[in-house]
Amino acid sequence: MLDTSARLLRLLSLLQARREWTGPDLADRLGVTPRTVRRDVDRLRELGYPVNASPGTGGGYQLGAGAELPPLLLDDDEAVAVAVGLRTAAGNGVEGIGEASVRALAKLEQVLPSRLRRRVSALNEFTVPMLRGPAAAGVDPSVLTDLAAACRDTERLRFGYRDHQGGLSRRTVEPHRLVCTERRWYLVAWDLDRQDWRTFRADRIEPRPPHGPRFTPRPPPAEDLAAYVSRGVSQQVYAARAVLRLRIPAEEAARTIGPSAGALEPIDAHSCLLRTGATNQDVLVIHVMLLGCEFEVVEPPELTERIRAARDRLSRALEAVPQEGARAAIGAVPASSRDAVPESSAM
Repeated sequence: MLDTSARLLRLLSLLQARREWTGPDLADRLGVTPRTVRRDVDRLRELGYPVNASPGTGGGYQLGAGAELPPLLLDDDEAVAVAVGLRTAAGNGVEGIGEASVRALAKLEQVLPSRLRRRVSALNEFTVPMLRGPAAAGVDPSVLTDLAAACRDTERLRFGYRDHQGGLSRRTVEPHRLVCTERRWYLVAWDLDRQDWRTFRADRIEPRPPHGPRFTPRPPPAEDLAAYVSRGVSQQVYAARAVLRLRIPAEEAARTIGPSAGALEPIDAHSCLLRTGATNQDVLVIHVMLLGCEFEVVEPPELTERIRAARDRLSRALEAVPQEGARAAIGAVPASSRDAVPESSAM
């Protein structure tokens, strides 16, 4: 059996790990009686930890919110994971999170044991971040917490929403989940006015409290919400859509094709389907040609015709180079300097 001090630390760790515990569950985890658990909870309260208790046979204990954040109990791997996560948080599309992450990391490193501080310092010193693509518009952290709280509490949300053209509309929704990519956050919610599921970019949401009332959650629009949002942002919002068979494995394609560029579906060990979209067929042709792999168009047939037309234009342009482009380039150079060798070129 653990001694009293070690048991109190273990009890505090358990209360931080789960939102609510029953007395018998805690007693079983600690190897003591429910009466001892009650005494230990009283000791934590005396130390300033706000432990709430609900009476009755179905009651339990939970660590409440206090005036100050209670000390966190982390094992070695958890402490390193938190430190690394804080270092990489600056690129997650949340406005102002970079500065807050640096402050939190500084506080964490002050209390890390030397063995862990060396591990974290090595990761920080010998890791170079590589940003993928331009930075996206940041979302206010308070907006994210409002959205997450509404999802948790199954509470209706009211907000103004700006579309990609800047138009503002008022929305009332039943929020379900937040989905995040490398650079953007999305809210999946049931739109009460449109009576359908919708995906909203969090950086375009302007909350209009008060929110409520509470609602009964609906079945989600898909089991895999990440794939659902990927399809929405890479296909459904575009007028021109296509399905392509890529002659590379899905894992290899995913290295260059992000969730916002298309949805990948494995076919076999050597190929996969890509479902994607663009503003029009011509832009779609460019998108397809820049994939950098062998492919075939599954649908629509019109895309094949557009690619064929682009091929013919490129062929004509290449055929014209030797006759016209080369002569024009030669004619642009003065005859007296054609045989001269620049001093900087002589080696």
